[in-house]
Amino acid sequence: MTTVREFIDIHRHDLLRDLDEWLRIPGISAQPAHHADVLRSAEWFAAAATRTGFPTVEIWPTAGMPTVFAEWPSDDPDAPTVVVYGHHDVQPVDPIELWTSDPFDPTIDGDLLRARGASDDKGQLLFHLLAVRAHLAATGLTSPAVNLKLLIEGEEESGSPNFEQLLADRHERLACDVVVITDTGMLAADTPSTVTGMRGLVAATVYFHGPDLDLHSGVFGGAVPNPATAIAALVAALHDDDGRVQIPGFYDDVLSLTASERELFAKVPFAESEFLSVAKSRALDGEAGYSTLERLGARPTAEVNGIGGGYQGDGGKTIVPSDAFAKLSFRLVASQVPERIRLAVEEFVATRTPVGIQARVEWDGDGVAPCLVPLGTPAYDALAASISEAFDGREVLPTREGGSGPEAAIQQALGVPLVFLGVGLPDDQIHAPNEKVNLSMLYKGAEIAAGLWSRFAQVGAAALRDLTPAESPAAGDGSAAG
Repeated sequence: MTTVREFIDIHRHDLLRDLDEWLRIPGISAQPAHHADVLRSAEWFAAAATRTGFPTVEIWPTAGMPTVFAEWPSDDPDAPTVVVYGHHDVQPVDPIELWTSDPFDPTIDGDLLRARGASDDKGQLLFHLLAVRAHLAATGLTSPAVNLKLLIEGEEESGSPNFEQLLADRHERLACDVVVITDTGMLAADTPSTVTGMRGLVAATVYFHGPDLDLHSGVFGGAVPNPATAIAALVAALHDDDGRVQIPGFYDDVLSLTASERELFAKVPFAESEFLSVAKSRALDGEAGYSTLERLGARPTAEVNGIGGGYQGDGGKTIVPSDAFAKLSFRLVASQVPERIRLAVEEFVATRTPVGIQARVEWDGDGVAPCLVPLGTPAYDALAASISEAFDGREVLPTREGGSGPEAAIQQALGVPLVFLGVGLPDDQIHAPNEKVNLSMLYKGAEIAAGLWSRFAQVGAAALRDLTPAESPAAGDGSAAG
């Protein structure tokens, strides 16, 4: 038998060959012109899982784009069952002129592979196929030490509109003891870490309608309400001077950070200059009294994503516009409920709509609930141990991601713990031009997963389902998180 690391080193070119093929499929779920490509993407991964050895591989249709399901039962009748979640669809590539190479023609420069989907999420899914092969080679088993199921969604990058229905329809097939989310990242290539929380999200467009037609500002200006002025005032009222959201009730359900959690956040390496360089920004900002990392992962936010109304062309046009709008999004943290935030926002808009203005709030779906991983549980500790081993015994640091996804829906539907195994890096430029992945991180991901299946098997099904931490995390304990 060879070791996991030796097997991965010998077979890394298998991963590169497969990744090159898969990345050439422009499976952009948000664009109808590419929906046939999303189906091709699903078919490609299904074939790859079959080649790897999964005896059951199916493409599950939805009302939108397809999901791939693969299952490899363990020969051990007492083995725990693990579901690995990720997504095979990718983001649009606009603006295309900012790419230094064709986004669907993968290019390699040393340790970097650049293409749309390289990090988010195709590269991170393919390391699992290499991982299960390495796991079998290192253990001498003919089947994984766990009952392994892959759930690879095709609509994550367009809001997962059909995913909750899929989870309900396929609930029995997805029964498991723990879920591993592979759609996140680590703090740095030399800083092993794991995500312990994802924020929720609700988003809306607020429309203000004033006069039924644009009016001459000299004849009517100052005498009738201006919807552009009103929408600007609404946006300005969202925050106070300390960056705190001013919507009544917005913070009522927020799960506050404990002192020990804040100490753990403080242990995470953070270079302000590097963060600003990646953000292409010149200053930090946000809610007073919290560090940047706390603001990004553990505090809720209100953001103005767009604002407009009235004349937008060249030169001047002196009018009182008929309409104006603002696009708003709200990131939510542990214990906040999307529906309650939606009601609070609608009340906020209603109380700040001037007489003579008609307001309408249109929501982008029902929203996404936040997700928080309990710390110190058997599942978390097994993951932390596997990550540490792949990084030669280094301490594993906790982090929370500011983004949002279907993780809470998965946890609610399946009723089991989940943990995050992701190896993307902050500068991977996911969702942006010139997305890349560090190939060395993909190899690390494969090594972690290969070891994790053995550790999960040792822990056992009953213990993996346990959400009770072994003990309260201490500030200096690298196996706990904040």
